[in-house]
Amino acid sequence: MDIAKATEKYEAWLGERIPLIRADLEQKHRLMAEAPFPFFRATYYRWAQTWPEISPDSATAIQALGIGDLHVENFGTWRDSEGRLIWGINDFDEVSRIPYTGDLVRLAASAHLAIAAEHISIDPEQACQAILEGYHEGLASGGRAFVLAEHHTALRQMAVERLKNPEAFWLKLNGLKTWRGKLPSGAAKGLKRALPDGRLDFRVVHRVSGLGSLGRRRFVALTDWHGGTIAREAKELTDSAWYWARPRRRSPGILYQQALDRVRRCPDPFVSVRGRWVVRRLAPDCSRIELASLPSRHDAFKLLQAMGFETGNMHLGSVPAIAIEADLKKRTRRWLDRAATAMVEFVIKDWTDWRDRNKIGSPHRT
Repeated sequence: MDIAKATEKYEAWLGERIPLIRADLEQKHRLMAEAPFPFFRATYYRWAQTWPEISPDSATAIQALGIGDLHVENFGTWRDSEGRLIWGINDFDEVSRIPYTGDLVRLAASAHLAIAAEHISIDPEQACQAILEGYHEGLASGGRAFVLAEHHTALRQMAVERLKNPEAFWLKLNGLKTWRGKLPSGAAKGLKRALPDGRLDFRVVHRVSGLGSLGRRRFVALTDWHGGTIAREAKELTDSAWYWARPRRRSPGILYQQALDRVRRCPDPFVSVRGRWVVRRLAPDCSRIELASLPSRHDAFKLLQAMGFETGNMHLGSVPAIAIEADLKKRTRRWLDRAATAMVEFVIKDWTDWRDRNKIGSPHRT
């Protein structure tokens, strides 16, 4: 099955579960054709389908509650109940029980692609070394949150770079057109309950964001509270693409809340799962960190170490560290780099095929 057919089948499967916004899917298809890195971010379904075939050795491992769609732009910041700035994984849309190695290989492959796109500056093999060092450290520690108020100076400097111009964040949100369609009842209830005062009037906009979830319904409530804008987002959830790729396995349903409950870190008090909707606060200090927002001089090794550590925080919620360490000891020194390299080669072949099919005027355009 080629990438065009896989995409067609996956979107048909997804459309049977939740309503899809066609214009957003078309934008997703265009973005997928631009470069390998956005293509990679947008196609977890393809990864779930092909990873065990392309790199069978790395896909044979004990299972954990994993992120699935992990990559170097799947990290962000939020405020905990004490108001402290916390850094970590901020997207659990594709959580499922997978071989724990899946998150490591996908994170490393995304680092390879980000390096090739000159988003981060580090040798690919060193990137894998950094991820594994951080992961081992996380397992040995038993898990620990990244509290940026007191520790992790280098990471804090990278994370707060985008906070220097909060006006741009609010201008972008406030510039979105008001949603005129009917708001789903689950999203409406979730947004209203998430606001600090249930009596507040709010305007709802449709937000187009991310790549993997582009095409799903995503609504933001905007209102003024004590002299400034506040925002709450409701994003629709469904079964992980991991189960689309394994139709004989029954999906356990949405595991977003289970992931939030188990991951070893300081929770975001504004995140809640209500039925098929995840509701959260949006703000400049509470959103995903894009690589483009990093300072021009940043320590990529420390950043990837932290990402590896945070991946360990996730896995420790479902598997004992001793079991993972025992499996890691059996693997060769460069196993992660080899697996990531094999997957990147396949991703680039898929992207080339997609790009060629989606050129303007192409008779094969999806």
